[in-house]
Amino acid sequence: MGLFDIFRRPPPIRDVAELADFIDRNAAFLVQKGMYEYSRARAGHYAKVLFAEKGFQQAIERSRWRAYPLGLAMVAELVEGVLRPHAGDRRQALHALTALVLSIYDRYAVPAVLEEAEWREARSELERRLGVVGIHAVKHAKDIPASFAEAYFSLMPIDKRLRASEFPTIHNYLRVTLINMHEEFSTRVHGAAVAHMLAAPQP
Repeated sequence: MGLFDIFRRPPPIRDVAELADFIDRNAAFLVQKGMYEYSRARAGHYAKVLFAEKGFQQAIERSRWRAYPLGLAMVAELVEGVLRPHAGDRRQALHALTALVLSIYDRYAVPAVLEEAEWREARSELERRLGVVGIHAVKHAKDIPASFAEAYFSLMPIDKRLRASEFPTIHNYLRVTLINMHEEFSTRVHGAAVAHMLAAPQP
């Protein structure tokens, strides 16, 4: 990266491949950043010690992979809301988006910290969540986490007794992060072009 690259605007999202990369990258960022920052804040001065422990490293690795499908579902719902006004056939567009998100999930082999049955079950649950996205009105980005926050919070690699009262903090983190992602996506995406490509018959 050059000195002035940090001042450049992110490139536009003009096709399905770029859309897939946006969904994948932001889903991973959404779930991982929350877990790492919350764990660091909870550990305080002992954060370096905590993150150096092999047991915690395995725990947070397991947590972030189990949460990744939740991130995909949340970002996909955000994307669907932005693209919906540009979609001619909503059912076909939603079917295509579901297929795209599942193909993103399938990019990854079964993580070493999970059982194959867990990974398959998580995919089935992701497909179920994606299937209900288009049956309601478009949600504001801040409202998308409402049906995901509890499941995400339960995966935090911190003892339940230590995080019992901090659910609102995690919920607010998800809300603010999705608001920022919505602003970025709305600015970068060529909505009509991407919606048309997404719903076009695939070879």
